[in-house]
Amino acid sequence: MRSRGAIEAALVVLAATALTIALTYPVAFRIDRIGRTNTDDGRWSIWVVSWVAHALTTDPFNVFHANIFYPHRYTLAFSEANLAAGALGSPVWAATHNPYTTHNVVFLAAFVMAVTGAYYLTRYLTRHRGAAAVAGVLFGFCPFIFARTAHIQLLFIGTLPFCMLAFHRLVDQPSVARAATLGVLLWATALACAYYGIFAALMIGLGTLVFGVSRQLWRSRDYWIGIGLAAFTSIGLTLPFFLPYLSVQEEGGFARTLDDARQYSANLGAWGASSAWAHRWWLPAVGDFSEVLFPGIMATTLGLAGGWVMMRRQRDIAMLYLLIALFALWSSFGPDAGLYRAFFEAIPVFSFLRAPGRMGIMVTLSLVVFAAAAITQLATHVRRSSVLVWVLVLLAATELATMPLVQFRDAEPIAAAYKILATLPRGAVLELPYWYERSDFPRHAHYMLNSTAHWQPLMNGYSDHIPADFRKTVLALSSFPSRESFGIVGKAGGRYVVFHLDMYDPRLRQRLFERLTTYSAYLRPLSQEGTVWLYEIVDWPN
Repeated sequence: MRSRGAIEAALVVLAATALTIALTYPVAFRIDRIGRTNTDDGRWSIWVVSWVAHALTTDPFNVFHANIFYPHRYTLAFSEANLAAGALGSPVWAATHNPYTTHNVVFLAAFVMAVTGAYYLTRYLTRHRGAAAVAGVLFGFCPFIFARTAHIQLLFIGTLPFCMLAFHRLVDQPSVARAATLGVLLWATALACAYYGIFAALMIGLGTLVFGVSRQLWRSRDYWIGIGLAAFTSIGLTLPFFLPYLSVQEEGGFARTLDDARQYSANLGAWGASSAWAHRWWLPAVGDFSEVLFPGIMATTLGLAGGWVMMRRQRDIAMLYLLIALFALWSSFGPDAGLYRAFFEAIPVFSFLRAPGRMGIMVTLSLVVFAAAAITQLATHVRRSSVLVWVLVLLAATELATMPLVQFRDAEPIAAAYKILATLPRGAVLELPYWYERSDFPRHAHYMLNSTAHWQPLMNGYSDHIPADFRKTVLALSSFPSRESFGIVGKAGGRYVVFHLDMYDPRLRQRLFERLTTYSAYLRPLSQEGTVWLYEIVDWPN
């Protein structure tokens, strides 16, 4: 029995991997040299996965002290830490020291996980492998995930069905082992993506109430012990990794307001928006959309039909996923719709969230569960159900196809300055131009990605939380070298300076050359190859 389960798992993962390679083309074929470098969020994702992988393989106890915003500490907690993604990529980093390979392996693994998670959840609920296979494709390659290829943490939607699978198993037969499994999965989900950790907790909290009433489990001592143990395990494991965020929040960072949430809420157009080729023809009719939340044609039609089927056969399970879908849909419209505001005011962790629209993934998950029920029912009325399954899998993959992923671009060559920095004694680096306009802050991610070649600490940085002193000094540092900027760099402990001449316009480049001449006694050139020049600060103006 166990060998059959292992063979099935291997086949599911292999099939999911093959589909992932095809539907994310050309990532797997140029895995060591392409990435979402067309956007600064994409550069940030490559950097964060590489940083965590690097830290876990060299100095794991200091993983939160990332090499940005020097001399600040706990800078990884200025945004999503991506500890799970980094841990997954750490063997790749140890073997290659290539940030693109490390990130892209994790990127592909997230799709495989999503397909596999949906497969096992729906197989458990329907007892039909064919229906589960279709459900895996519908969820694992839904439009939501393809709209987030620049945000590695948001690709880990597969953690949600795995959590729900563990929850259903615990409800059906409470045990210490099943409770601990659910707790560990909730912990892993929180480390993969804080949003999904909160979403999973909300779904399981709702499910606890639904099954407590529908199956009268509120009287069961084993049921409540199991739920309590799962909660205790997940909170106990998560808390040490959550403490740095509390520290950052106490300093005035990483707290969201309802105005922030309003900006990232879904509108009606978001529920019709998709990047799949099969859906793009109607985008002009959708109009403005703030998110990409369309679940897919098959997921929606089969899901609506399957909801009716499941309501007749598994009423309490159907009720749970119907409530999840309705609450998630309502909440996705943000504080102005009411429900999200209630969550924000009643649940403290909601102050860490910014994008209510992302709750839409729970709608897709619910529809996929219902779709599996519809396919299971349909298969009982078809003589050759295996043929039906293969046709539906092919149709699902065709409908959701988005490849080639043209947003992925070739990596830039590593400048000689960075190769030299990798050999020098540890010292803080200032990279210029030092982008000082708020709208230009994301451009510091370019320097963060480059730092994967040397891992020296950077005075630059880009994250969700921008420290107050960074905002205060950013304008002065943008004019380095100058007497004022030397003082700021010296106080921070800066040692090296990198200039990107091609990023200055001609007028500002000429002014830079003049300042370099004026302060030449304090700066020793280490590399002036190409347009990336490296200097070491050897003295300080009085």
